Amino acid sequence: MEPFVLVRLRRYYFYRRHSQYSHRRDQHESNPLPPLFSPLHTNSTQENYSASITSSLIHPSRRTRWAISWCPSHSSYHRHYAPVEQCIKVVARRSPSFILFPLFQAMAKLPVLARSAIRKPNESMRLIVVTIVGAVFGFFIGISLPTVSITKLHFPSSIVSYIEDKNSGLSAQAILNHAWTAARNTRGNGSEPISSDNFKIYVPTNPRGAESLAPGIVVPESDFHQHRLWGDPDEDLPFKPKYLVTFTVGISQKDNINRAVKKFSKDFAILLFHYDGRVTEWDEFEWSKRAIHVSVRKQAKWWYAKRFLHPDIVAAYEYVFIWDEDLGVDHFNGDEYIKLVKKYRLEISQPGLEPDRGLTWQMTKRRGDRQVHMVTEEREGWCSDPHVPPCAGFVEIMAPVFSRDAWRCVWHMIQNDLVHGWGLDFALRKCVEPAHEKIGVVDSQWIVHQVVPSLGNQGQAENGRAPWEGVRERCRKEWGLFQTRMAEAEKAYYEMMGVTPPNVTFVS
Repeated sequence: MEPFVLVRLRRYYFYRRHSQYSHRRDQHESNPLPPLFSPLHTNSTQENYSASITSSLIHPSRRTRWAISWCPSHSSYHRHYAPVEQCIKVVARRSPSFILFPLFQAMAKLPVLARSAIRKPNESMRLIVVTIVGAVFGFFIGISLPTVSITKLHFPSSIVSYIEDKNSGLSAQAILNHAWTAARNTRGNGSEPISSDNFKIYVPTNPRGAESLAPGIVVPESDFHQHRLWGDPDEDLPFKPKYLVTFTVGISQKDNINRAVKKFSKDFAILLFHYDGRVTEWDEFEWSKRAIHVSVRKQAKWWYAKRFLHPDIVAAYEYVFIWDEDLGVDHFNGDEYIKLVKKYRLEISQPGLEPDRGLTWQMTKRRGDRQVHMVTEEREGWCSDPHVPPCAGFVEIMAPVFSRDAWRCVWHMIQNDLVHGWGLDFALRKCVEPAHEKIGVVDSQWIVHQVVPSLGNQGQAENGRAPWEGVRERCRKEWGLFQTRMAEAEKAYYEMMGVTPPNVTFVS
């Protein structure tokens, strides 16, 4: 790389000339060059060097910067105008001292016209000090400012493509803008640094599996309310039922169910579980068109209840009726029944049974001298304590009615494989406290158990036995299994807690 020295000149007139020392000496005598270009050496090393000066007649008010260019040249005459900012370039291929010496000598004699690019020591030191001070000052200013956090918004490509579907009426850009605005608004007005962890949602009180969702978007419960496919969602339900009535039905009992449904007002939603798969025949009833129909062949009431009456699904209803299909309701009214249940604060209840037919337990027998009863006297030896089943805290499983809270407990007690629910009635007391005050029979609203073995006909004949016999045998087996499971579960719990389990006798 060729060595060079930069010299900046400004605000001067300089006549442009070009001289070759070996030619046109007469012209030099009439128009002598400035001292800058006087040949100080005439030895043999000079022959390869020449000087050219570039200038222009520009008015001094233009404040244009000028340059002197010293460079190798040939015998031809060069005339050119320098750019607005140029430099003196000294080329020293053979003898740099030949050029540098007269250059610096000339610079020393032109204090007004030129200024060296080599700064004085005090100016260089000032520049260094100012730079360091500025850097330190900027550093402290920078660390005092809050950290800027860039929020990353991740959207799966499948979601974005769905959003941009022409039928959706939305664009991915609109969703992104909304998401960014929401994230930005959550930063708050404080000056504390915000990291990316602040935008990670974790709410341990949310339902299991939904901890990463903002609580405001979580909907943990549902219902059987039917919505339209059009219009404003807020206008879908001008009226919401308060209670839910379910029947497990076959087509042979449709007339009996029709009479039962008419005993319930519009405050009651109707849900039918069809164990025979025949659903369309029910459309002859107007109420059936508004009812909820669930059809699964050859299943029992508690199989449906476990799978379709989850507490979070029926949480919208204050009370849930889970009834059989063979009940006479001539002396029953749904609204009056609810009034009595609320009056006596019953969490689990059933209507009283007419004493002349289908009666198994004294507790469920209707008493004509009162509205509600919670205790009774049973046969000798059946009750180890007057406050335990079947003398108290007991209703049968043919027509139970549960409050919202009681059903949440009972649902968890139902076994998936014990579909008939036998034995469940003796364990209902574990879901309310005190059971002998919260479980009762409503005497003034009573029903008749018709004892129609329609579900028994859904069984299968084996070894010469009728289908209903196999169903009844399964019911008794389930009762024993349920008692065993309950006893073992409680025993294991008490052993874990180091407590002696209470002595409770179950009727089998």
